[in-house]
Amino acid sequence: MFTSQGPTLRELAVQALSSIEDGYDLLAPKFDHTPFRTPDRILHAVADSLSGLGPFDAGLDVCCGTGAGVETLLPLCRERVTGVDFSAGMLARARDSVEPRDGGPAVEWVRADARALPFAESFDLAVSFGAFGHFLPAERPRLFGEVHRALRPGGVFAFPVGAPQPMTSPLYWALLGFDGVMRVRNLLWRPSFVMYYRTFPLRGVLRDLRRVGFTTRLRPLEEFGRRADGSPNWCLVEARKG
Repeated sequence: MFTSQGPTLRELAVQALSSIEDGYDLLAPKFDHTPFRTPDRILHAVADSLSGLGPFDAGLDVCCGTGAGVETLLPLCRERVTGVDFSAGMLARARDSVEPRDGGPAVEWVRADARALPFAESFDLAVSFGAFGHFLPAERPRLFGEVHRALRPGGVFAFPVGAPQPMTSPLYWALLGFDGVMRVRNLLWRPSFVMYYRTFPLRGVLRDLRRVGFTTRLRPLEEFGRRADGSPNWCLVEARKG
């Protein structure tokens, strides 16, 4: 649908009517040819911002998908990088796509739910890209709490967040419409497929991070410019475990 190598409209429809796990298992072979993959420009901007905080020994990509975030972590970590996802299909694609670098950190893949991570004080850095729409607002404290538990004292949890779109933007209405369609779909169809674009407001996110024990800081990603009021179009949330 998006490119000649991407999924067809029929394939996307089948995915959307599946559970999240089954849907991503189906989408995995063509996921990197869709707009759902985090753009390289954002991945590079995050890596540049994090480079000043490292180096790190061990890194974790939460909801790693096909491994783009793991690739981003490889130059930042000295010992190992772990990707965790609950879709077996996405992990299989990631294993095929990401090759460890000679002399670089080891790469490992773990199948697990991000709300029940099988780690305790194991990482210095955790990142996540494009996955938070799969968690309802009430699930955020549990999700953030699991990442907090997985980090060593002083560890950093980092992820990019874009500024809200103004009501005059076509994207504002497109995202609002998408979320509305998904809400109707989940009312009428089972299993549910949780994926929303407007359920991750920065103020609430920062509040939930602090509630589970993180201290927070915002780092503007200047590559993406600023809005008319001077606020950044994109920023990196840096949440540090005390």
